[in-house]
Amino acid sequence: MRKATSIDRLGLARTAIAALACLGGGQAALADVKLPAIFGSHMVLQRDLPDKVWGWAEPGEAVTVTIADQTKTTKADDKGHWALNLDPLKSGGSPLTLTVKGKNTVTFDDVLVGEVWVCSGQSNMQWEVARANDPDLESLTAKFPNIRFISVPQVGTQELKTDFKGEWTACTPETVKSFSAVGYFFGRQLAQTLDVPIGLIDDAWGGSACEAWVRRDILKADPKYAELMARWEKIEADYPAKKAEYDKSVEAAKADPKLKPLANPDGLMNGNARPGNIYNGVLKPTIGYGIRGAIWYQGESNASRAYQYRDLFPLMIQSWRDEWKIGDFPFYWVQLADFLPEKPEPGDSSWAELREAQTLTLKLPKTGEAVIIDLGEAKDIHPTNKQDVAKRLARWALAKDYGIPIACQSPTYKSMEKQGNKVVLTLDHAEPGLKTFDVAEPIGFSIAGSDRRFVAAKAKIIGPNKVEVWSDEISDPASVRYAWADNPICNVYGQNGLPVNPFRTDDWPGVTANSH
Repeated sequence: MRKATSIDRLGLARTAIAALACLGGGQAALADVKLPAIFGSHMVLQRDLPDKVWGWAEPGEAVTVTIADQTKTTKADDKGHWALNLDPLKSGGSPLTLTVKGKNTVTFDDVLVGEVWVCSGQSNMQWEVARANDPDLESLTAKFPNIRFISVPQVGTQELKTDFKGEWTACTPETVKSFSAVGYFFGRQLAQTLDVPIGLIDDAWGGSACEAWVRRDILKADPKYAELMARWEKIEADYPAKKAEYDKSVEAAKADPKLKPLANPDGLMNGNARPGNIYNGVLKPTIGYGIRGAIWYQGESNASRAYQYRDLFPLMIQSWRDEWKIGDFPFYWVQLADFLPEKPEPGDSSWAELREAQTLTLKLPKTGEAVIIDLGEAKDIHPTNKQDVAKRLARWALAKDYGIPIACQSPTYKSMEKQGNKVVLTLDHAEPGLKTFDVAEPIGFSIAGSDRRFVAAKAKIIGPNKVEVWSDEISDPASVRYAWADNPICNVYGQNGLPVNPFRTDDWPGVTANSH
């Protein structure tokens, strides 16, 4: 809760404000020191980081921020914006109070110091605890007052927003139900392992496309996205006429109930696919807040343009890092799950190509990928087992950011060696070895010759990190693929329980190679 203590809003202040308004002094309210909603009572500040605090005041107004044993002072610039950095804070101890003073005073109580993570992406990140596995049991046990949530509303716009409507709240059996399941289960694992407060910022938007999370000018400046941007520029140019047609159809439907209105074009303009829309309306108001890192679950909406995602996804990550100005913060994502009907025969797959694009993004520093090729549901694009998804994300954070000696990376293709009519595959991150699930023989492999015709292959684990693959139909193999399908039938894991990352040994053009 925000507390304004410099004036009595129930007394003389009302008279003063009314008088100023009559004199054309409606700007008076802008003189109050204000902060965006990302700051509030019950928030978690990132430990061991010079946390940025910012807001607005009257131009030139002195602003003082106090927390624990430190006091920082700055002045609002000529546009009324101010910002400063706190000295790094340590976690532990009693809740703190953060006070911001100018001509008025704003006070935030019950402030904790710990680890803060952004939980972002599309519907599988947005998916609430109430719709995940065992929602009754999960909510009954969600008694973690040191885990704090804040959710950012879904606002799609080309106008840069600096604030949003929302507030921090403590995790309780009631509040947890509507929060991101992956985000909560991830945060719970960290809280229980590290014994520190956890802050979670949920800004996910179901169905969102990656390009909506990127600044529009960045996309516009890169020729890789010329076709994408040209498509949207045409949609935007056609909007006034489309809107007029829609308005006419609404009026016609009012006159004749048998008629149905046309589709409202506002959905495209204000939606979750227009380049820059989510960056402007959702992400921007949070950029700068102290965080440890981000977790991400998205890709379904870009699967038809998987080759484009090879560049677009790392561009998005780097652009976020550049703007946050805290270095290469950790960024961990969920690879697409298995989905759609199983097809025993090998074939092409846009979802397999999107998974490949996600894996290629591991070239960026401080990134990690949670492989969940075994956790999906053929008939539901929203698998409800969010607990195991979150655990695989948490493994990355615990291992890479908090020094916990646990496995985090799935076994990943490294190289192939042709030996007669067989191929020997070598995998990285397979220590201490490989195993199969359900049946003894490895399944999920296909093999092809130079004609690029894939057939189902036999396979055998021949070493801690090696698999031999062959087919009696292919005498001169050129490529091997594993779990290369929308919903592959596959069963190879590391001994640590993490599934082998889907892969192919070839670079033959895929079905999305020319889709932009």
